[in-house]
Amino acid sequence: MYALVENNTITKYFNSPKGFTLGDLQYPSDLFMKWSVEEKEAIGIYEVVFDNSNFKDETWYINTNQTFAFANNTVTASYGTAIPKAHADTLFTAQDEIDELGTEGEIATRGLKYNLIRDLKQQVANELAITDWYITRNTEKSTAIPSAISTHRDSVRTTQASIEAQITGAADTAALETLHTYTTTDGVQSRPLGELPVLES
Repeated sequence: MYALVENNTITKYFNSPKGFTLGDLQYPSDLFMKWSVEEKEAIGIYEVVFDNSNFKDETWYINTNQTFAFANNTVTASYGTAIPKAHADTLFTAQDEIDELGTEGEIATRGLKYNLIRDLKQQVANELAITDWYITRNTEKSTAIPSAISTHRDSVRTTQASIEAQITGAADTAALETLHTYTTTDGVQSRPLGELPVLES
């Protein structure tokens, strides 16, 4: 991406090479590839430098739009301070009720904790569904459920309870992110939250 700078002010952006007019002169699109950095900058064409230092994982944060600035002969695109997504449910306020947006005290939007636990429950349901036929067979035919299957199903539910407790107990969005962040030790990836057991085939 390039920007045209005139009188120390960014006046145009180029997301892809294309011809343009500057003053009385028409410039071809291939100048972006063929001209040297010095030649481009001599007419005010600068390649944009992207500063992503403030950009955060959009699972947990709402990033600002990029802003562009020209200083010290450099055009920089950067983000402002990211806003953490709400970790708890947001409720309608008294003013919301006055404005007829919703009833005070009722849930306006679900927070990360609710959504994470909802997704976890779906994962648990999917994992247990794999061995549900053992339960059905036991009910219909009194065929014993293999101990390995019972152990696995119990482990899934125990782990679910542990994960839900950790999510519920997280103090804020940053804590939720930490619980879900993988690190590698001795070649093994893990996260503080732990993993739902998966039945080995």
